[in-house]
Amino acid sequence: MVKLDGVSIRFGDDPLFDDLSWTLSPDGDRIGLVGPNGAGKTTLLKLIDGQITPDEGRIVREGVSIGYLEQDVQALPDHRTVRDEALRAFEDVLALEEKEQRISERLDEIDHESGEHTKLLDRLHRVQERLNKHESHRVRPRAEAALTGLGFDPDALDRPLHTFSGGWRMRAALARLLLEEPDLLLLDEPTNHLDIESIDWLEGYLEGYPGTVILVSHDRSVLDRMVTSIAEVTRGRLLRYDGNYSDYLQAREERYERWRREYENQQKRIKEIEEFISKFRYNASRASQVQSRIKKLEKMDRIPPPPDDDPAPHFRFPDPPRSGEIVMELSRFGKSYETERGPERVFQNAGPLTIERGDKIAMVGPNGAGKSTLARILRGVEAFEGERTPGHKVNMSYYAQHQADTLAPDQTVFDAVREVAPDRPATELRSLLGAFLFTDDDAFKNVRVLSGGEKSRVALARTLLSEANFLILDEPTNHLDIQSKEVLVEALQQYEGTFVLVSHDRHVLDAVAERIWRVGGGTVRTFLGNYSDFRWQVEEGSARPLEGTPAAAELDEPTPSRNGHDGSDTNPESQAAPDRQAAEGPFADLNSYQLKKKLEETEEKIIEIEERQEELEAKMANPEAYAGDGAQARDLSDEYNALKRELSSLYDEWEHLTEHVMALEDE
Repeated sequence: MVKLDGVSIRFGDDPLFDDLSWTLSPDGDRIGLVGPNGAGKTTLLKLIDGQITPDEGRIVREGVSIGYLEQDVQALPDHRTVRDEALRAFEDVLALEEKEQRISERLDEIDHESGEHTKLLDRLHRVQERLNKHESHRVRPRAEAALTGLGFDPDALDRPLHTFSGGWRMRAALARLLLEEPDLLLLDEPTNHLDIESIDWLEGYLEGYPGTVILVSHDRSVLDRMVTSIAEVTRGRLLRYDGNYSDYLQAREERYERWRREYENQQKRIKEIEEFISKFRYNASRASQVQSRIKKLEKMDRIPPPPDDDPAPHFRFPDPPRSGEIVMELSRFGKSYETERGPERVFQNAGPLTIERGDKIAMVGPNGAGKSTLARILRGVEAFEGERTPGHKVNMSYYAQHQADTLAPDQTVFDAVREVAPDRPATELRSLLGAFLFTDDDAFKNVRVLSGGEKSRVALARTLLSEANFLILDEPTNHLDIQSKEVLVEALQQYEGTFVLVSHDRHVLDAVAERIWRVGGGTVRTFLGNYSDFRWQVEEGSARPLEGTPAAAELDEPTPSRNGHDGSDTNPESQAAPDRQAAEGPFADLNSYQLKKKLEETEEKIIEIEERQEELEAKMANPEAYAGDGAQARDLSDEYNALKRELSSLYDEWEHLTEHVMALEDE
């Protein structure tokens, strides 16, 4: 249990938390921690983790382990690999394995007839019993499953962590935490660097997580699907709500309405009492009544004012000029990059693709599949094998996070947006900046002092202000909070032009997309509808994976960039080879992750049966098994033969699975 009792924290004269109390138990809760930027969500996680000491109050931690995933992973040792980082979750098992190795080496060195040899054998037996208790044979498969589920290519697991970007190092740290299974798991924006497939995997993993999870996220879909209660940090207080994020929004409005009524009623009563006191303060006949009311005011438990109902910011794109009916056409096309390993093919005989006026297209697929490459091809800045034909009167605007680097460092934030929209009213520009978290004096900061995320938001604001009729938006939702995303969603819903959007936020994709391009396996497939429609078509509808067709890879686990770039394929060398599956055999309908998982399960089953066979052989070698009518011997023999038949079938299955996995690796 972790108990925060009357905790207060102040930064200067401003209180962040005031007399805050919260009790957390490792009982399997899934808690979404929400609140406006600056409300103290990350500070609260650090208080729970023990990184920060409160100015007042106390924090009690009794009999619980705590794991905390921060937004920014600190520097890691140069020698540690991705696999090493995940296996740190099993340091006790690794220590036992080292002990087993040392004892075994010593046994080989000494006389087998000596007393020391007997003692060492006894020690080895005890160590091996402990290893069996910890299921040491499952440690490495579990670590690899977690890492591949979070997007790592199996071939990249033994690369040093320092060669990966911060986003990929965060994934490795997340895998370690999940494998450690602390009683309280604190996750601060864990989905920031994950693609949709990895987010799906994480949600599935956490469904069966044995401890309590506290999650900070700006992904509304994650909060709706993953949490069972919401803790809202507002004005230094903590308010609890049952249900997911959508339930919280409704319940919060009802609570705030009651809060407002109670506050207003109390203020009205206070005013009446104060007026009575003022009127009769010097009236001797009413002195006792006045004193009674004064004491009543002093003892009254004052209701604090409810949070202000800040008007939701709105933004509308400038009316774009009308383009031709056809906005962009791509012929059948291909694309490959030269890397240290030789040419890596991203697209092969993909397309043709046609974008028509008014299309609202969302591009999805695993990291490294080629989404950003295709966005640059559409923009006309990426060489490829094929033809690109822009339509009539197409005025294009493009957003990608690296555009933040092109901002003038000496400009203020306000001047940076006014530069692209000099005719828009200043109040409208300030409203847009406020929606993107630049409020009050923040709008007049110089660009040079902004963080990378803040610069990205400025670059996005500039893109939205352009009078373009064709937008290409590559991950515009990164670094936006929920309210800012809603501003973007509303603007895109009202936009009269054409856009192609890359995002891993499923709520945004469902709200704005009318067509899905699924990038993966070297090609692009088109699905009508939003992201949920796409998922239904792939999982339940007519687009279910078919043997030997491109659709078979639709829901493959993510293929990460092999050089570990952070959730984007903006660097040519970050392109991963297409994640194809074998087209023949009994397991052709399984994707790469499912194949490897099935292979691990089959290997574990084989080991289990072989161990049971050894036990049966030892029993059958005992003459006592044949005593009496020989019934025990017959039972042992029947079980042994049944296991032998099952083992033969498993060997065949293992062989087929191995062939499929090897075929994938060859591709």
